[in-house]
Amino acid sequence: MAKLVVLLAILISSLPLAAQTESLLIGPGDVLHVQFYDTPELEQHPRVDDAGDAPLLFLGRVPMAGKTPDEAATVIAALAISKDLMRHPQVAVTVEQYATQEVTVTGEVSKPGKYSIATPHSILEVLSMAGGLNALADRHIVIRHADPAIPPTPYFVSNDPAQALAADVRVSPGDTILVPRIGFVYILGDVGRPGGYPMSSNDSRVTLLQILAMAGSTNKTALLSKARLVRKTPQGYVEVPIHIGAMEKGTSPDIPLAANDVFFIPFSYAKNFVLNGTAVAASVASAVLYTY
Repeated sequence: MAKLVVLLAILISSLPLAAQTESLLIGPGDVLHVQFYDTPELEQHPRVDDAGDAPLLFLGRVPMAGKTPDEAATVIAALAISKDLMRHPQVAVTVEQYATQEVTVTGEVSKPGKYSIATPHSILEVLSMAGGLNALADRHIVIRHADPAIPPTPYFVSNDPAQALAADVRVSPGDTILVPRIGFVYILGDVGRPGGYPMSSNDSRVTLLQILAMAGSTNKTALLSKARLVRKTPQGYVEVPIHIGAMEKGTSPDIPLAANDVFFIPFSYAKNFVLNGTAVAASVASAVLYTY
């Protein structure tokens, strides 16, 4: 019977992380509270060492790292039976103190830094601790988990409250939230407000007509027939002729833009005709950036 219990404990402790029902696992540095019901003299408060083991009286060093408290209790009970310490032990394990009680928020938030949490929190709660996303934040963020066996979790911070709450994920102590900078698209030439504009719509996408509206539309002196989109590819810059009038009338589809695209509308001066895609893209460095 004892061998069967030990085997069961080993099988439980080897379950993959995907099968865990608890999001917080025991890790090195954690202080545990181990209780044996009806045997108060065996109550202990061991600290898990760097190797992931907890020293327990009469049981020796017991591997604890990577297990949930319930799994740890099952392993301890099995060892107590195998060592003839008890016949029917009832063990309870809780984590008194987590070694890592901070979550790191870095990137485009109002107050990047480390924030103390002792239990898993909503991603929206943690972002709120950091002051929320700033004007340059990309809404596609990534959560890097403290446990390297768990792949990074992507999360989209939607402007739609219902969607944001429905897709909410949990962040645990030791995790890192990465908020990258949003991409910019540029509209240069004979428009009301030439410059760079962040792709900060609800889905972090912007179209050609949208950026034209942001820039205050074209001026009367603009040469619409020579408008073009300049996009960088692995093969170099590609220029795409743009028919603004047809788009505005709906006879030609609007074009979704990618980060660093340049929409160029030349003046009606002959000197602008010689500007190629490379020259247009080079002028981005001096463009004004609008962050609203």
